[in-house]
Amino acid sequence: MRLRNAALAVASAVALVCAVPTSANAATGDFLYRVGPGIPAGMADPASGHCINVFGATESDPAFAPENFTNSTATVFLDFDCSGDVFYVMNPGKVLGNRLKLRSVIFS
Repeated sequence: MRLRNAALAVASAVALVCAVPTSANAATGDFLYRVGPGIPAGMADPASGHCINVFGATESDPAFAPENFTNSTATVFLDFDCSGDVFYVMNPGKVLGNRLKLRSVIFS
């Protein structure tokens, strides 16, 4: 009888662990910035752990004035493909001015 109860408890625990949904691999919230002459742009609920090239940024005109309204840390890079030595780490809620330029970002 005890063996059956123990087996039922183990099976129930395994079923519960398998039934709990895994968290989505995305930051929740908005990441905003400006492109060109100051046109607002952004991304909603961006993927975490993947480099994202900023839409609207070009070689001659990077995006600027990032605002991190996600729940994740954003690391912004001056170069495309999250490369180069020039980067800035933005905690959630951080708003930076027009002087910060970026072409790519990765969220934790």
